[in-house]
Amino acid sequence: MEAVTVAEKALVRRVTMRLIPFLFLLYVIAYLDRSNVGFAKLNMKEMSWFSEGAFGTGAGIFFLGYFLFEVPSNLLLERFGARKWIARIMFTWGAIAMAMLFVNSVPTFYGMRFLLGLAEAGFFPGVILYMTYWFTAKERAQIVALFMTANAVCYIFGGPVSGWILDVSKHWGGMYGWQWLFLLEGLPAVLLGFAVLYYLPDGPAQASWLSSDERAWIIARYKVEQGKISQGHPSLRDALSNPYVWLFSGLYFTLVVGMYGISLWMPSIINGFGKMSGLQVGLLNAVPFIVSGTCMVINGWHSDKTMERRLHISIPAIIGACGLLMSAYLPEPWMKLASLAIAAAGMWSTLGPFWSLPTSILAGTAAAGGIAFINSVGNLGGFLGPFMVGYIKDHTHTVQLGLVFLACSVFTGSILALIVPKRKLEKVAEPAPVFVE
Repeated sequence: MEAVTVAEKALVRRVTMRLIPFLFLLYVIAYLDRSNVGFAKLNMKEMSWFSEGAFGTGAGIFFLGYFLFEVPSNLLLERFGARKWIARIMFTWGAIAMAMLFVNSVPTFYGMRFLLGLAEAGFFPGVILYMTYWFTAKERAQIVALFMTANAVCYIFGGPVSGWILDVSKHWGGMYGWQWLFLLEGLPAVLLGFAVLYYLPDGPAQASWLSSDERAWIIARYKVEQGKISQGHPSLRDALSNPYVWLFSGLYFTLVVGMYGISLWMPSIINGFGKMSGLQVGLLNAVPFIVSGTCMVINGWHSDKTMERRLHISIPAIIGACGLLMSAYLPEPWMKLASLAIAAAGMWSTLGPFWSLPTSILAGTAAAGGIAFINSVGNLGGFLGPFMVGYIKDHTHTVQLGLVFLACSVFTGSILALIVPKRKLEKVAEPAPVFVE
């Protein structure tokens, strides 16, 4: 039996190393294109039409477009296959991300951010659905955490790169630095769209780099798990009538309010520490996400090891809320930066355990639609968080109360996490079929 266990673990590890780094790279680019507006703001504020309130609304309006097309996009992915649909998503969002350079007024800023949300809709829930084809629920908290550290890596490397582009590209070719930022950081999505067509199989059955026995084993355990979860032929209606889908949507909403509220405003908060170049802002902006990326992986690993989800969401959320409150009231810049690191570590650590929950109760079309619904409703928090910080700052001329608002939202999420039944994962199947190398 030990030989079987070793062989199974080796196969899962090989699948992980084949897929996750590539999906990770795609998500880094996705996150960069939706969040680089926080750095562009440092330069865009020179535009006569720009204001703090316009930035907060425009940064968040991305998620309204995201919300509208999220569920249809994921259902289409299930119909047309992951390879073609993810490539299509990348082509369109990359083109629109580059076209952001043509923004010249508040309405065009709002419109392009809305279109960017429409274009990117379906990528993240599509990948989460895609992972169910390859990994069991007992493996997914750590796998999802590894994948979602792309959030942190985007800020660790994307922040300094964005700051550097702003510093060196001022008025190149008659364009502002923020225009070059959108152009140069949107291009990789289009190029990687071609890589998806070449590299990514639709599922285990199309994975030519696996043997026939290996493909059969992965497919068999997927079918076993889906059979244990599903009742008959689950549909989107089944997913939307499931009370846990609504609970997960509300929980994710409260967390996303805090995560996007702070991530899109963090460059501005750091820029307020004193006179700095764009590169310096980017380097300091990376610090909280170095901490959060490490904590994400550790928390996801421990959640899988203990098969506990609720506390691995609730406790980090409380830590995140406390960090946000500390960043609002501590006086010194280094204290604020340390507090932001604590806040980011807490909030981002919730993601791996959280995304193992929907895939443990949903299967088939219900999984495709349900995961997309949870992500789309939750990501409306990505509109509310930045909008409220911008609105409050316009009226109080400080982000302090905005940070308090974010902290209250994340703390609410910590409470909602405790409503999830302790033993909900008991229904998840063991990987029953055995594979001998």
